[in-house]
Amino acid sequence: MQSVLEGSIRRAGNRVRITAQLIDATNGAHLWADRYDRDLTDIFEVQDDVTRRIVDALKITLSPAEQQRLADTETSNVAAYDCMLRGREFMLAKEKNLGTFREAIKYFKQALEHDPNYSVAYACLGFGYMFDYQNRWTEDPDSSLPIAKEYARQAIEKGPNEPLARCVSALAASYEKDLDRAETEIDAALALNPSLALAHNLRGTIRTFAGQPLDAIPEIEQAMRLDPAASAQFLHFLGLAYLMAGKYETAAALLRQRIIMVPNTDFSRAILTSALGHLGEIDDARRVWGELKVINPNYSFAAHVGRQPFKREEDVERIAEGLKKAGVLS
Repeated sequence: MQSVLEGSIRRAGNRVRITAQLIDATNGAHLWADRYDRDLTDIFEVQDDVTRRIVDALKITLSPAEQQRLADTETSNVAAYDCMLRGREFMLAKEKNLGTFREAIKYFKQALEHDPNYSVAYACLGFGYMFDYQNRWTEDPDSSLPIAKEYARQAIEKGPNEPLARCVSALAASYEKDLDRAETEIDAALALNPSLALAHNLRGTIRTFAGQPLDAIPEIEQAMRLDPAASAQFLHFLGLAYLMAGKYETAAALLRQRIIMVPNTDFSRAILTSALGHLGEIDDARRVWGELKVINPNYSFAAHVGRQPFKREEDVERIAEGLKKAGVLS
């Protein structure tokens, strides 16, 4: 990473103050800085201006595809954009639960009321329902998978060139255990935006589930480099990949970091318990499993792993074997 962009946004009524500065990461020198005091209705104009100024400061030449991505706008409706950002804040919260799920869905649906053609809002709805399918928040979480799939379809229909739409389509396909289609959708997402951290993480995760953990690890590590703020989420999948590769010490270290960052995680504790079991650290493994059962007394490894789209039975057995060694699974 050669350059870092930092800044702040302050809002007062319908006015916003945006500060931004581009820093050379090699020596700390400021390449460019500016401040914008604008009406909220001008937010997209400011966004475009900041982008152009960064490109000029870095003295880079954009490819036609990159220029097209900059020209494409997700929405021109400020209210829709605001609702999407509010919903995303709930959806990406470190501690996710039924309450954050409902708030996120509410805001994404409000975004579509303001702009019915907003592809990103459809994609975010798809991700929200995928999270419910995975985490079992609602009374009928199994119904959330087809709902997510439908929102993914609508996201692509409204925005064929929106990479986030392809990502949610890939995630839905993977949990339908169609890993080939999931990989195709991720390829499409990365063709549209090669620097999309989420897409790299999903490609890595899909490869882990497909039994290719050594191919998965560089993709997930690239995702973490591209978006360090999302490392808490990506660490889980990186730890899982190392576990599947039989690198138990590294897996355990990564999963411990994940638990520090997201204290109430249950599945990360399950696979950490497995890694510790493989390492022969039985007391520590049982302590971690005890924490899991306090967090989620109804946790069932069989039910949880049964929803994961592992292609090879031996990969599921690797996790189970570690739990058996730890004495927490018969």
